[in-house]
Amino acid sequence: KVGDYITRGVRVDALDRTTKWDFAPTAEEGKEVVGGDILGVVPETKVIKHKILVPPGISGKILELKEGKFTVNDCIARLQTDGEDVELTMMQKWPVRKGRSYKDKLDPEVPLLTGQRINDTFFPIAKGGTGAIPGGFGTGKTVMQHQLARWSDAQVIVYIGCGERGNEMTEVLEDFPKLIDPYSGEKLMERSTLIANTSNMPVAAREASIYTGITLAEYYRDMGYDTAIQADSTSRWAEALREISGRLEEMPGEEGYPAYLATRLADFYERAGRVKTLCSDSEDRIGSVTVVGAVSPPGGDFSEPVTQNTLRVVGVFWALDSTLADRRHFPAISWLRSYSLYLGDLREWFNKPSSPDFTEQQEEMMALLQKESELQEIVQLVGADALPPRERGTLEVARMIREDFLQQNAYHDIDSFCSLEKQYLMARIILQWYNFANELVEQGIGVENLEGMKIKDAIARMKYVQSEEFGAKYEEIMKDMKDEFEAVKKREEVA
Repeated sequence: KVGDYITRGVRVDALDRTTKWDFAPTAEEGKEVVGGDILGVVPETKVIKHKILVPPGISGKILELKEGKFTVNDCIARLQTDGEDVELTMMQKWPVRKGRSYKDKLDPEVPLLTGQRINDTFFPIAKGGTGAIPGGFGTGKTVMQHQLARWSDAQVIVYIGCGERGNEMTEVLEDFPKLIDPYSGEKLMERSTLIANTSNMPVAAREASIYTGITLAEYYRDMGYDTAIQADSTSRWAEALREISGRLEEMPGEEGYPAYLATRLADFYERAGRVKTLCSDSEDRIGSVTVVGAVSPPGGDFSEPVTQNTLRVVGVFWALDSTLADRRHFPAISWLRSYSLYLGDLREWFNKPSSPDFTEQQEEMMALLQKESELQEIVQLVGADALPPRERGTLEVARMIREDFLQQNAYHDIDSFCSLEKQYLMARIILQWYNFANELVEQGIGVENLEGMKIKDAIARMKYVQSEEFGAKYEEIMKDMKDEFEAVKKREEVA
């Protein structure tokens, strides 16, 4: 090894062979076990209890089960299988290109909450789902990936920096140990695994980083954890495939990429899923792997092969728009181009008793944003003043949705993360303002009376209220809003 790099031909162990870990057995000697059963646990971090599993394909009776401190190479258990004894260690080996086995794949019925309003409310992703974040340079792909890695309610995060700049990986290494996980109260680094493959490493290492990340996630999934992978970015992996394919003198496909590009991408994303893991029939353990890949199309052209082949296999498309980024609207996810195929499966979960009209609110806000897009063409020709009062009200509430709801500051201490309950109440406030405004317009009161309302300032600042305190703030805003609308109505009636 020279400096920070490994010299050619040198093999370095991925796991430290000298460190001793505390192993506490949970199984019993004499018990019959199968592949995937838990032998014991090791406290890997304050958040993750590393469950030592019987390797897939092995079954038998436990002859001996030890307790104490061991290295990953030490024998912790002996199994009797088909007349012979098998020694088990705390370490397992698995070919990273091959997906780990499971019993059954489940429907995507539970959302992966991200703390990002446009993701959770408009384009949710399911646990075990797949998503893509394509966007040109400067549109915020890496920051979006960081946000998902920081605040997703997965129990284990695997962040893959595939061919990325070294300073971006450094930012993750510096930030994660400082941030607090809102779900466990511990440091984010306690549940995160980082795979660093910087742009100055060999191209073959890019493919290794992608497959290593998905295999690690599957390993934690088999323990019963919900895991999430952030791959930044799969375009660098595709470029490595193109370079290796060229050196092998294979027949090139579209834009020089190998003809098997679509197959490799599909195989990678297909390893996501929410599954019943391998274990004895008496135990019912469920885990998930959620995969989100960033795509960096040259010049922001979504018609290029990597983006198009990715869109064919993923369930969520968060399209980053350079126009929004130029206007400093972040996250710069286009609400008109993005989509989620999981909305139908997740509808029942979102419409729980505490928020029975959640999806109804989402559909109403989306309809208002689409209506605004249509009206903008008329506004550019004749100006907003020429529109009827109701349409002017639609433009105003759409502006509030864009600026007060969809915009979210990734670097703000409070606004960086928004709980689902807070998102629901924020949406109710904005839509209630729209309902009050429509009532006044129908009574012949001019929309210009609504433009200088004080309550709009409170609505604009509500995103900076702590989630724990938002319930009281919601009641206060709703009361003040009702009082101010009644005051406007009385003033117009007197006039």
